[in-house]
Amino acid sequence: MSTSSLRRQVKNIVHNYSEAEIKVREATSNDPWGPSSSLMSEIADLTYNVVAFSEIMSMAMTLMEYLIKTGSERVAQQCRENIYAVQTLKDFQYIDRDGKDQGVNVREKAKQLVTLLKDEERLREERIHALKTKEKMAQTSSGEIAA
Repeated sequence: MSTSSLRRQVKNIVHNYSEAEIKVREATSNDPWGPSSSLMSEIADLTYNVVAFSEIMSMAMTLMEYLIKTGSERVAQQCRENIYAVQTLKDFQYIDRDGKDQGVNVREKAKQLVTLLKDEERLREERIHALKTKEKMAQTSSGEIAA
């Protein structure tokens, strides 16, 4: 077992991630071989469970936000061109049998993403900040002293 796999398992326990969240974390890990088709199939099957769907979409939007801030400019451009898809999730509703609103995280993340995508100046500032943070983390992990 690699160090990154062990670290991911510890975080899964510490953060009390659900089965669906653990699978998404594994599928989106930095492992060089990428996710297996069986893992992606399991995640797809979990989307038929409304609670798991909410957890998966929340994590997927967290990844999307990260990519918008630190990835290629094309990520933000593509998301802006397809903003309607994110906007539809601002109204996502699911109340479980215990009366708990399971859709709130998806709605909130969708609202944050839409706001970010519509505000070009804020997005530019967020990208600058995120990239500086990413550079500092890379320097720290390579043994250099971060400024």
